[in-house]
Amino acid sequence: MKENIRQCSTSVQYHTKIGGSHTTIIGGRHGKKLVQLISLHTEVKKIVPSVITVRGKSNPGGLIIGKVLRSDSRGNLRLLLSHGTSFQELRIITTVGDLQSGERIMNELNQMIEDHIS
Repeated sequence: MKENIRQCSTSVQYHTKIGGSHTTIIGGRHGKKLVQLISLHTEVKKIVPSVITVRGKSNPGGLIIGKVLRSDSRGNLRLLLSHGTSFQELRIITTVGDLQSGERIMNELNQMIEDHIS
């Protein structure tokens, strides 16, 4: 029973943290799980999906790769998802307000992704 409650609260938390004009995430189920993992971090306030870009005409698919990239001066980050020939950039809005804290969160999130893949 407790596990069901935890799963519900996690999925509610995930959906409340996704925002923007659309909520499409590339990579299907695996991409959504990766974004959900990022949303579990206590200092992540909101995740805003951006435009999906497709390069080339090969078959879509393959591994989903996620990497959190550089922090801006206010501590906000970018998540780059890559799936086959498609990629998508997602903005990660954090609760911190400076570059150093943003860099710390970037390293923590990349470590979470690496541990999840391993």
